[in-house]
Amino acid sequence: MSINKLNSEGYYDPTAYEAMTLVEKEERALRAFRPIVYICSPFSGDVEGNIASAQRFSRFAVDKGYIPIAPHLLFPQFLNDNDPKERQLGLFFGNALMSKCAEVWVFGSIISPGMAAEIKRAKWKDYRLRYFNENCEEVQKCVN
Repeated sequence: MSINKLNSEGYYDPTAYEAMTLVEKEERALRAFRPIVYICSPFSGDVEGNIASAQRFSRFAVDKGYIPIAPHLLFPQFLNDNDPKERQLGLFFGNALMSKCAEVWVFGSIISPGMAAEIKRAKWKDYRLRYFNENCEEVQKCVN
C-alpha cells in the first residue's frame, strides 16, 4: 500500500501521512508475527505412524500461522527413547521448550503416558491448552 503525503484535497498533510504510515507498519508486523505452539501427540507405539502424524500436525500449525515445536520429532534423533534416563532427559528438554510457547496443542483421541505428563504440566503451569482430533479439527476436550 502506498500512502500519499497529500490529503484528498491535494494539500500536504504530514499528520495524516505519519498516522497512516504507522498503521501500515503495525499491520505488517502483525502479519509477520507467528506465535509458537507446542505440539503434543503420541510418539511411542507406532513410531513411524506417530512421526508422520506429528509432521502433519506441525504442518497444520504452520498453515494456521503458528510456529510449531514438536520435541518428539527432534529429540529421538539423538536421544534413545528406550533408555529411561535419556527419555527423562528428552521430557525435561520438552518441558523447557513448552515454557516458551504461547499454547499447547494436544492432538488425537489417545493420550500416551508422555502426553499425559505434558498435559499435566501445562495445566499446572496454567498454559493455554487446545485439543484437536486426528483430522486437525478443534474439539472441546480430549477423549481417552
